[in-house]
Amino acid sequence: MKNVAVIGDLFMLPEILEEKLHEIMQQQLQVSTMQQPWPDEPMEHGYAAPGMDGLKEYFGTADEIVSFIGNAEILVTHLAPLSSDMFNQLPDLKFVAVTRGGPVNIDMQAARDKGVTVVNTPGRNASAVAEFTLGAMLAETRLIRQGHESMKQGQWRGDLYRTDRTGRELNELTVGIIGYGHIGKRVVSLLKAFGSKVLVADPYVQLSAEHIDAGVELVAFDQLLERSDVVSMHARVTEETSHMMNKEAFEKMKPDGIFINTARGPLVNYDDLEHALANQTIGSAMLDTFAVEPVAEDSPLLKLPNVTLTPHIAGASVRTVTYAAEEAAKEVQRYLNEQPLHNRC
Repeated sequence: MKNVAVIGDLFMLPEILEEKLHEIMQQQLQVSTMQQPWPDEPMEHGYAAPGMDGLKEYFGTADEIVSFIGNAEILVTHLAPLSSDMFNQLPDLKFVAVTRGGPVNIDMQAARDKGVTVVNTPGRNASAVAEFTLGAMLAETRLIRQGHESMKQGQWRGDLYRTDRTGRELNELTVGIIGYGHIGKRVVSLLKAFGSKVLVADPYVQLSAEHIDAGVELVAFDQLLERSDVVSMHARVTEETSHMMNKEAFEKMKPDGIFINTARGPLVNYDDLEHALANQTIGSAMLDTFAVEPVAEDSPLLKLPNVTLTPHIAGASVRTVTYAAEEAAKEVQRYLNEQPLHNRC
């Protein structure tokens, strides 16, 4: 019987992780579970705590995590950290399944040095973020935010029926997708169902045959900005992509262009975005991710009339949880059956 430690939280519930393990595994497992209080309590970043160098977006202290894992051979976790020193204290640990797109809470070099295999669950929230992105586009293009806010203030905006003020349909718009990974591809497919003209900017990919046949174009970044009515971010954060949406980029967009960011805050220079919105360099924006989270109470974004804001919830859905739990359990099964792993980090 293998000992498995499961560390979940109020989003990635440990009982769901345990349930999926028992559903998929045919052999008996001794499963111990811990539930952390995230997101009711904020996660931490490694640079702020001694001994957690290089880790980010984690929850829990080294002592409590090491004590809980104990002599378990397998760990399934969402946010629990594993630093170099923690690996030294866990000689029985051989396999770690992280139920997120990237193992940023794990010291991967230390894992390799100790011979610990780490897997993740890429694309776990791709469907959730893609659907949310379409909702964000509809909120802006069809004036859902403006209508909602005016009615909450006791105003009936009949003027939104005027041709010079009313919204536009996605089937008449050109939408630019920056980044063609798991999420970007799903957004493209959803947009084609709406009838949109879709442009993609990603220098490291080729379009699928399905999307080429559907008329999707792979274009340069600047061309995408100039031609698109809506620009939506789906790129990874790298040195190359950090602050790629800056003053120069916003100035290339159409004056009534809509900017959507459901990806990552560091992709955007938010000072430049605030300036572009305040000065109507672009028409409006819908933002789910920010430079600093939570957003400061005095942030200009909270006062601008042409922006919709949500608290980084695009990837939060029940299906994200169950899908990640299923994929992690399948990797545990492959590990125990000595089969090739699908998502080894």
